[in-house]
Amino acid sequence: MVHISIPPTLRQLCGGEETVTVRPGTVGEAVTQLHHRFNGIRDRLCDEGGRLRGSVLVFVNEEDIRFLNEQDTPLKPGDLVSIIPAFAGG
Repeated sequence: MVHISIPPTLRQLCGGEETVTVRPGTVGEAVTQLHHRFNGIRDRLCDEGGRLRGSVLVFVNEEDIRFLNEQDTPLKPGDLVSIIPAFAGG
């Protein structure tokens, strides 16, 4: 299984879970699996076109998917996906 670290701001959508598991595939498929289990989470992570929002950073084993294959980044058993909402401020 692939482990996904859920940030505190999204845990209320995931039943309070800090980490959830999904089947291997791609980052995009993992988001779809999360959506099927936790209604509403995809709306917080993705835009209307289904792409990850610019305000959401995703790392696979500490590597930013923007420098890999973005949502097509493959996930294998044992991988850790970290979802980090980016904050703007000044």
